[in-house]
Amino acid sequence: MDHKEKALWYFNRRFHCSQAVLAAFADDCGITEHQALMLGSCFGSGMRKGEVCGACTGALMALGLLYGYDDPAVSKDKGRADEVNDMMMERFSKRCGSYLCNVILDCDISTSEGVKHARDNRLFTEICPKAVETAVDILENIIEEMDDRLPPDDGMDSGPVP
Repeated sequence: MDHKEKALWYFNRRFHCSQAVLAAFADDCGITEHQALMLGSCFGSGMRKGEVCGACTGALMALGLLYGYDDPAVSKDKGRADEVNDMMMERFSKRCGSYLCNVILDCDISTSEGVKHARDNRLFTEICPKAVETAVDILENIIEEMDDRLPPDDGMDSGPVP
């Protein structure tokens, strides 16, 4: 199963969009699918407030695991994390019309009326899977671009970092 198939598999089983995208890339990120599902569980539906789309957030979490930093003194690592964040947000917004869930769905899902409207109009089943697919496509492209920048692997493992 490729990333997109796996993300849609999770999403179609009623996991949040954030969980679906992150879980599809769990192996690539060095975490288990269980950990990805747990980590992504509070980010669906724009953190349940219609804010940043969970599919985009799941992709950002994967990018953080792949290209993030753990030492703010290493400016190149922070710069790389900022770069992939900007790439994801800009590309997702361009393809989906926004990175905000309420804008993408054209209703306020932070309210019970908005959720009812989204359900009655099948927005969660018509629009959200497309957002999941889009997030996966963009994430795969960013990973490919970043991998193209890395020097070729010489087969020499430098061993664990102290």
